[in-house]
Amino acid sequence: MATGYVVDQRLDCKGLNCPLPVIKTKKAIETMAVGQVLEMVATDKGSKADMVAWSKSTGHELLDTREEPGFFFFYVRKTK
Repeated sequence: MATGYVVDQRLDCKGLNCPLPVIKTKKAIETMAVGQVLEMVATDKGSKADMVAWSKSTGHELLDTREEPGFFFFYVRKTK
């Protein structure tokens, strides 16, 4: 895989508005092992800023973000 990481778990937050994507991401990360990667997909534009702020405040590593028309993808590695 060219990205350098493998997605261990996927989380669908399509149709949810702030703060639900971040809340669901937090709950999903809590169930994962350190080093695992979560892919979260959202439709809320606010998720972009929210996920950056959340990763900075929690210390989990935001590996990558990408956009497709109407969708935002976030890749987060659990660090602790």
